[in-house]
Amino acid sequence: MSRHRIIAESMSNRGIFIQVKDLQEAAEVSNLIAPEHLELSVEDPNALLDSIDNAGAIFMGRYSAEALGDYCAGPSHVLPTSGSAKFFSALGVYDFQKRSSIINCSEAGAHVLAGTASVIARNEHLEAHALSAEYRLKR
Repeated sequence: MSRHRIIAESMSNRGIFIQVKDLQEAAEVSNLIAPEHLELSVEDPNALLDSIDNAGAIFMGRYSAEALGDYCAGPSHVLPTSGSAKFFSALGVYDFQKRSSIINCSEAGAHVLAGTASVIARNEHLEAHALSAEYRLKR
């Protein structure tokens, strides 16, 4: 390989092999690492998929090479790195949309929520927030 020195240096400085007792433990370790790319090169990748919570892109089975996903299979190649797949996803259409939350409480709904909101606000020492919630309880 033309880049063998770069590959060797990368494996020497950052590569690691982890021996696990079974595929379930492999999934648990993978979820801790939260890899950018995860290849499930196992006989039945679908059986293992439900155990995977944290990966940027998951390549299913022996024919789903990482290069296919990176270059031509379709999904975004802008993936969470350095374990950030624990809390981020691949770049997607929602990243290019501005969204707003819409809150529209009825009087009955406000009565259900206001007490809880008041307690939380007071625990955060946000008296004005608490009072604004409590005001909705007055008839």
